[in-house]
Amino acid sequence: MEKNLKIINACDENCPVKKALGLLGGKWTMMILYQLNSRTIRYGELKRAVVGISEKMLIQELNSLVENKLVSKKAYPEIPPRVEYTLTELGLKTLPIIDQIAAFGLENLV
Repeated sequence: MEKNLKIINACDENCPVKKALGLLGGKWTMMILYQLNSRTIRYGELKRAVVGISEKMLIQELNSLVENKLVSKKAYPEIPPRVEYTLTELGLKTLPIIDQIAAFGLENLV
C-alpha cells in the first residue's frame, strides 16, 4: 500500500520554515505583532502592553520589524516626539499565524 508522502527538503537558505522563523522567531516578535494587530499604536503604549521587554530590546525588535517590512513607523516632528507603529500588508499576513499560536496557547495553558 502506497502512502502519499510529503517530500521535505533540507533546511538550507531556501527553506521556507527557516525564512519564516528568521522573520518571526525572535523572543518578542510575535508578541509585538500580536499587540499591534490591526491598530495603530504608540511606542509607550506598546511598551506597557509587552510586559517584561526592556526599552533597548523593544527598540531593536521594532527596528527589525520595520526593516523586514512587517511594521511601518511614522514619526511626528513635535516635542515630545510621537512615534506610531502599524502593521504593513505583509505584517497583516502574520495575524492568522499568530491567532493559531494564541489558540494553541489557550488550549494548552498549564
